[in-house]
Amino acid sequence: MKLNIYQVDAFASKLFTGNPAAVIPLKKWLPDELMQQIAMENNLSETVFFVPEEKGSKADYSIRWFTPTTEINLCGHATLASAYTIFFILGKKKKKVVFTSKSGLLVIKNNKGKLLMDFPSWKPERVDEYPAELSACIGGKEVVGVYKHRDWLVELHNEEAVASCEPDFTLIKKYFGEIIITAPGKEGTDFVSRFFGPGAGVDEDPVTGSAHSQLIPFWSEKLGKTKMFAKQLSKRGGELVCGQLSEERVLIGGECCFYMKGIIKI
Repeated sequence: MKLNIYQVDAFASKLFTGNPAAVIPLKKWLPDELMQQIAMENNLSETVFFVPEEKGSKADYSIRWFTPTTEINLCGHATLASAYTIFFILGKKKKKVVFTSKSGLLVIKNNKGKLLMDFPSWKPERVDEYPAELSACIGGKEVVGVYKHRDWLVELHNEEAVASCEPDFTLIKKYFGEIIITAPGKEGTDFVSRFFGPGAGVDEDPVTGSAHSQLIPFWSEKLGKTKMFAKQLSKRGGELVCGQLSEERVLIGGECCFYMKGIIKI
C-alpha cells in the first residue's frame, strides 16, 4: 500500500515558521493502530487524515488528528493544513471545505489565500483549586489566574513572562497534562500564548489552533473585542487572526506554506 503524504507549515507566511503538520488524504479509513503508528513515525505534533464523505452529507470530508502518542478531539493547525492541501495541492475548486469531526462540523473558507476556520468556542471557567506545583511547572512565573476547559489556561502578567517561561515538562505531564500560558500582547498584538502538551506527547507545540478555541472567548470578554490578532511565542512562532463569532463559535485564520510531498510504503 502506498499513501501520499504532504507536509505543510500552518499559521505561517514563510517556510520554517508556524506549525508543521503531516497531511494524509485517504479513500477510506485505515485501522486506528496503523494511523497511530504513522503519526509516531512522522514525529510531528500532529498527523492528520481525512476521507471523503458520502454524497448528500453536510460535510465534504471526515477528519481525524493524531499526535505521536494519541488521537485528539480537535487540532487547528492540522485542519488548516488539510484545507490548504485540498484547495492548493489537490486542486479542488471550492470556496470552502467542510469537515466532520469529533468536535462537530468545521468550516474552512478560502479568502484569497488566507484560510478562515469556523471552530467551536470553548470558554474556560476560572479554577480556584489546582495543584500547588503549577508555579514550578511554569518556571516559577507569577500566576494571575487559572482557568480550564479542555486544557488548563494560565494567565501571566505580560508578554515577557510568556516568552521567557522555562517549563518543567516532567511536572506538567504529571500534574496537568496540557497547559496554555497567555498574557496581553503589545505593539498591535492583542494577546500572546504558548502551549505545553507533554501529556499528549508534544512538549511544546509551535502553534496551537485548538487552544485558541479557549483563548479567543477568554480574551474577547477580557478585552471587550470581537476581532483580535494573536501570536504564539514558540521558537518557530505563529500568527493568528481571531474572532468571536457567537457564544458557540470562533474564527481562527492564518496562512500556510507547502514544504514537501512524499510517499509512505506500508
